[in-house]
Amino acid sequence: MLPVLLAVTIIVFSIIHLIPGDPVRLALGEMSSQQAYDHMRAELGLDKPLYIQYFSFLWRLAHLNLGKSIIYREDVTKLLAAKLPNTLKLTGSALILSYALAIPLGILAAVKRNTIIDYLSMGIAIAGVSVPSFWLGFLLISLFAIHLHWFPIAGYGGIKYLVLPAVTLGFGGAAIVARMMRSSMLEVINKDYIVTAKAKGLRYWTVITKHALRNALIPIVTLLGLQVGWLIGGAVVIEIVFLRPGVGRLIVNSIYMRDFPVVQGVTLILAVTVILGNLLADILYAVIDPKVRY
Repeated sequence: MLPVLLAVTIIVFSIIHLIPGDPVRLALGEMSSQQAYDHMRAELGLDKPLYIQYFSFLWRLAHLNLGKSIIYREDVTKLLAAKLPNTLKLTGSALILSYALAIPLGILAAVKRNTIIDYLSMGIAIAGVSVPSFWLGFLLISLFAIHLHWFPIAGYGGIKYLVLPAVTLGFGGAAIVARMMRSSMLEVINKDYIVTAKAKGLRYWTVITKHALRNALIPIVTLLGLQVGWLIGGAVVIEIVFLRPGVGRLIVNSIYMRDFPVVQGVTLILAVTVILGNLLADILYAVIDPKVRY
C-alpha cells in the first residue's frame, strides 16, 4: 500500500502543478495588489521550489495533515470530513445494488443458457456497459422525477434523493458483474463435483446455490476490488448530474480553481479507498475459498 500511495502523491503533485493557472490570483482576484499576492504565496509556500513544496507536503502527510485550502481557507481534513460521507453513501449503495442485481441475473443466465432469459439478461448487461452514466442519469431524471414525480430531481436528503444516483452509478457495474457471473457459473457447473452432487439426488437449485455458487464467486471477488475504484471515479460525474455535495463536486471545483491542497487531499483519500477495496477482496478470498484459508 505504501509504495502505491507514494507513487500517487508524486503523480498528483506533478500533474496539478503542470496545469496552467495561478491559484493565488484566482483566490485574490485580478484587482489585488502585488503585495497581497506575494504575501499569500509566501504564506502558502508556493514561492519555494517544487521539490521543497513536495517534501513539505509529504511531511505534513506523515503527520496526517492534508494542508489548508487556498480557496475555501479551511483545513482540507474538515472539508473531506463534511463531503466524504456523502460520496461513500452513494458508492456503497451503488455497490450493494449492482451486486444484488448482477449475481442473480448472472446465475439465471448461466442456468438458462441459450434461452430467451439468457439473451435478455446479457442484452441488459451489454446496454449497461454501453450507456454513458451521465446520459442514463438524465434519462432517469426525465422519466422518474419530471414525468412520474416519484423521486426528487436532484439534491441531497433522505433515501429518495439517493435512489436515482445509486441506480445510475450501479447499473454499469451490475452489467459487468452479471457477465462475469454468467461466465464463471458456466465454467463451474460442468465440473465433476457438480455432476457428483446431482448424482447423489440433491435438488438442482441446492447444487447451484450451495456448491456451484461459492466457487463461481471467486472471480467476482477479484472484480470487487476493481469496482470500488470504478464507482468512486464514476461518482464524480454522478454528483455533478444530481447536484450531490460529495468529494466529486469538490475535486472538480478545486481543479477549476487550482486549489492544490484540496485536489491532492481528495485524490489521496480516494486512492486509499481503492486500496482498501482491494485489501477487502484479498480477505474475502479466504472466506470463500478454503484452499486459500488453508
